[in-house]
Amino acid sequence: MPITSPQNEALAGHLLDHYGERIARARRPYILGLSGLQGSGKSTLAQVMKAQAERRGWSTVVLSLDDFYYARSDREALAQQVHPLLRSRGVPGTHEIELLLSVLAALPQASDKLPVRHPRFDKGRDTRIPPSRWSRIGQRPNLVIVEGWALGIRPQLQSALTAPINALERTEDPDGRWRRWVNQQLRSYQPLWRKFDALIVLQAPSWDVVRRWRGEQEQALLARHAPLAMDAVAMKRFLAHFERLSRHALATLPALADTCVEYDRTRKVIGISHD
Repeated sequence: MPITSPQNEALAGHLLDHYGERIARARRPYILGLSGLQGSGKSTLAQVMKAQAERRGWSTVVLSLDDFYYARSDREALAQQVHPLLRSRGVPGTHEIELLLSVLAALPQASDKLPVRHPRFDKGRDTRIPPSRWSRIGQRPNLVIVEGWALGIRPQLQSALTAPINALERTEDPDGRWRRWVNQQLRSYQPLWRKFDALIVLQAPSWDVVRRWRGEQEQALLARHAPLAMDAVAMKRFLAHFERLSRHALATLPALADTCVEYDRTRKVIGISHD
């Protein structure tokens, strides 16, 4: 169930009011990171912000971290070379961060003659759409919204990686090799985080609530008979890949955010704080 439209509209307006002067003054595209865990409504909010920003006269681009997942064949290679758990998209190390950085670097010069193209990921087929169908940006934007799960998160301490956090880690990563590799890959994401002019965090109440929100999304897909929609057992296993870093994000991201939007269990905004 998405955040209600009136709440999205009000929240988007508040955020654009808060950052508006900085966006208007910026001599290059202003980059906002919009971070939220699974089911938090970040993708929907990003689109509402884009629509409102463009009504204010600001050309706006939304980039989703999800679109930069490696193709299924590339993740299969990672699974064979590094660890079988890397077949599943989602954790650090399964995104092509250098490509996203190159897109951000090219946007100030974007034009009809020099369009910037970026990938799109088909979650139904669990792989990238062919490059001939990638999105095209034909003008320099005033505002770039980068949305994704756990944007801004920093690596965990090595000592925090020792004990498994769930059954998936206990049975499929008993020696901790996967979680250590993922944590190491997170270091290569830090240059992306540093590109953000500001970081907005959508803060859920708990991991259990995040898991329920994401499950509700999948139930809706199952009801529509969507390709590759997961049943409850498959969804539990899929979310287990995210649990460690999701709990870490819940505990650490509010202190790193420029703006923290706090939600209750029903996705109602109950607080907004600015650094």
